Amino acid sequence: NEDEAWDGVWDVATRIDSVGWTAEFRIPFSQLRYANKQVHVFGFGVWRDIERYKERTSWPLYRPAQSGISSQLGTLHGIRDITPFRRLEITPYTVAKNSSIARTGATAGSPAWGRTQKMSAGADLKYGVTPNLTLDATVNPDFGQVEADPAVVNLSAFEVFFNERRPFFLEGTALYSFALNCYIVVDCGTNEGLFYSRRIGRSPALRDLYGNSTTPTSTSIAAATKLTGRTNSGLSFGLLDAVTQRVTGDPGKTVEPTTNFAVFRVQQDLRGGEAGIGVIATAVNRSLDSWTEPYLHRNAYATGATFRNRFYKSQYEFSAQFTGSRLEGSPEVLARTQRNSVHFYQQPGDEVDVDTTRTSLMGHAEQVKFGKYGGGITRFETSLVRQSAGFDVNDIGFLQRADQLNWSTWSALTFRNARGIYRWAQVNANHWETWTTSGTRLDNSFNVNGHMGLVNNWDVHLGGTMSRVTPSFCDRCTRGGPLLRQSRGFFPWGGVNTDSRRTVSGGLWFNLGFTDEGNTKSRSLEPYVNLRVSTRLQANVGTRFAKNVNDMQWFGNFADAQGGQHYSFAHLDQKTVSTNIRLNYTATPRLSFEFYGQPFVTKGTYSDVREVSATPDADAYDDRFQPYTAPAGSATSFTVTQLRTNAVARWEYRPGSTLFVVWAHGRQDQDDQYDGRSWTRDYRELFGLHPNNTFLVKFAYWINR
Repeated sequence: NEDEAWDGVWDVATRIDSVGWTAEFRIPFSQLRYANKQVHVFGFGVWRDIERYKERTSWPLYRPAQSGISSQLGTLHGIRDITPFRRLEITPYTVAKNSSIARTGATAGSPAWGRTQKMSAGADLKYGVTPNLTLDATVNPDFGQVEADPAVVNLSAFEVFFNERRPFFLEGTALYSFALNCYIVVDCGTNEGLFYSRRIGRSPALRDLYGNSTTPTSTSIAAATKLTGRTNSGLSFGLLDAVTQRVTGDPGKTVEPTTNFAVFRVQQDLRGGEAGIGVIATAVNRSLDSWTEPYLHRNAYATGATFRNRFYKSQYEFSAQFTGSRLEGSPEVLARTQRNSVHFYQQPGDEVDVDTTRTSLMGHAEQVKFGKYGGGITRFETSLVRQSAGFDVNDIGFLQRADQLNWSTWSALTFRNARGIYRWAQVNANHWETWTTSGTRLDNSFNVNGHMGLVNNWDVHLGGTMSRVTPSFCDRCTRGGPLLRQSRGFFPWGGVNTDSRRTVSGGLWFNLGFTDEGNTKSRSLEPYVNLRVSTRLQANVGTRFAKNVNDMQWFGNFADAQGGQHYSFAHLDQKTVSTNIRLNYTATPRLSFEFYGQPFVTKGTYSDVREVSATPDADAYDDRFQPYTAPAGSATSFTVTQLRTNAVARWEYRPGSTLFVVWAHGRQDQDDQYDGRSWTRDYRELFGLHPNNTFLVKFAYWINR
C-alpha cells in the first residue's frame, strides 16, 4: 500500500536551466528501513506530474493496466557498507490555547460566554528498535492544528463517518486497515472496517447524559504507541495501543471512562507479493463505574483473517476474509446494543429477539471476491459478503448495520489509449442484491456509468441507478418496527470537470432521485471553482444546493396509553445550502498558510404525518400507511445554521521542527421552527451569532540522535 501520510524528515530543491527542470532530493538513511548487510539493492521509482501537459512520466515505466506498484519498481544498485541507524527522534512540544466558549445556565451575574486559557506540553517519539522495527509514540498529544469536521445534519438511522485527520493516526496506519463491505460496486465507500481510529479520543459517550458546560468535546489521549516492522521475508506486523483518560461531567459522574484501545496486525507476502495472508486482532477495555456500566461495554474484541492470491500475469485475484466479534458488559448495556440501529433485535417477526439477561454478544462476518483487475480492456469483480445478526465492531471499528447478505457484480470496459475525442474512457455496469441473513430481500438494483477524459483535458461522467427492481423491504426504516416495503427508484447523476491546468478551472456535478411512486424526489447541484494564481497561491470554492422531498421520513415511534406502538412517518421538505472555501499559500518551502471555511444552512418542514398500517408490505404505496395524529409538542420544522473555519500558519524553522499558529472559529444555532425566512436572512443571522474562538500556538522541536 502507498502511505501518503509518511512524514519523514527530508529536503528537496529544484532548478530550471538550459537543460530543463531538475529536482534533487535529500533523504537521510536514518529515515529509511533496511537490513544489516554489506550490499543493498533498493526498490526505486520516480513519478513526475507535468500539470501543463496533464501528463505523468515515470521511471521505470509504470503500467496502470497492471495491478500493483511495488512489483513494477526498478532496482537501485551500488549501495554498500551502510550501517542501519538505531535512530532516536524526539519532538517535544508546548501548546498555548485561548478559547471563548458558551456556558449553560447563564444569569445576570454569570455571563453566557467565558474564556479559558490552557498551557500543555507533550512529545512525539520515534525509535528504531532494530533495522526492521520502529516504535512511534506520543504522550499527551494535541491536534489543535487539525481541520474541523464538515457540518452535517443526520436524519438517518446510521452513524456518520468522518475522515481521520490527526497526523499520528494517519502515518503508517494503512497496515492496520481491515475493510468490511469493501467491493468495487461501492468503491469501498461505506468506510466500514475493524479499525476506525476516530474512536480513540472521541467525544465523551455520555456527554449528553451527564455533561455540563465545562465538559470537553473530545477525550484526552494520555499516550499512544505504534510498533511496526517488516522483515526481508515479506512479513509486515504492527501493534497499536492507546490509552484515553477519564472525563467527568456533573460532579462525580463519569462521561467517558479510562479506556485502552489495542490493534495487532500481521501480513505475510507470498510469491513475491503476488499472494498473501494476514490476521488482525482488536481489543477495547474500559474501567467502568456505576455511572457508565449501564451504557458502555466493558470489553470488546474482534479478530479477522485474510487471504489473497493474484495469478495469470497478475491480472486476476481471488481473496477471502473471515471476521469475528465479541462484546462483554452488563445486561443493561447489552440490551441497549441489541436494540440499536446496528441490530434492531426488537423488530417484530425477526428470527432473533432481545435477551435482557445477556452479558455478551458474538457475531461473525465473511467475504469472498474474485475479479480481473489488469490486462486488456476488460475488468470485472464479483463478491459475496455476509454479516451475522450479532456482528458488531463499533467500539473500535465502524459498522453501520449487521444481519445482511450481499452479492454484487461489477464489469467494465477500460480504454487507456487516446482515440478520437477522448484520451481515456471507461464504461461499467453493476448489479447488487442484498438480503437479511434470514432471507428477506432488502435491495435488488443495477446501474450503468460512463467516464471519459476528453482531448481538451476536460472529463465527463454520467450514470444512473435503478433501485429495488423487484419487491424489497426496509428493515431499518421503522427503527425497530415492522418491515416496510420499498418502492422502485431511479437515481441519475453526472458531472463535468474543466481543464485543471488553467488559471481558473472548475466543474459542475448533479444528483437526482425519484422514488416512492413519485412522492419522494431529491436533487442537488454542486458547482466549484479552482483558482491557481501561481504555484504558491491556490484557492477553491465549492457550493452545494440540495432539495430533498422525502415522503417517507421517519418521524418517531410513540406509545399510546394502552401500550400500543405507533411507527410514524412524515413528508419532509428540506433545503440545504453549504459552501466550502479553501485557500493555500506557500510563502517559502518552509512557511505556509491554510484557510478552510464552511458556512452551512439547512431547513426543513414536516407535514402529512402518518403511521405504518396493518399492511406495511402492501403493493400499493398508500396502503402501507394510515392517518395518525402526532403527540402534542412534536416538531413541525427545523433550521440548523453552522459556520466552521480554520486558519493555520505553519513554519518549519529547522528540519523537522515546526511552529503552528492556529485560529479556529465556529458559530452555530438550531431552531425547532422554520418561519419561511430567506436564505439571505439565514446567512446574515449566521454571521451575527456569537462565535466560539480558539487561538492556539504550538511549538515543536525535533531532536535526532
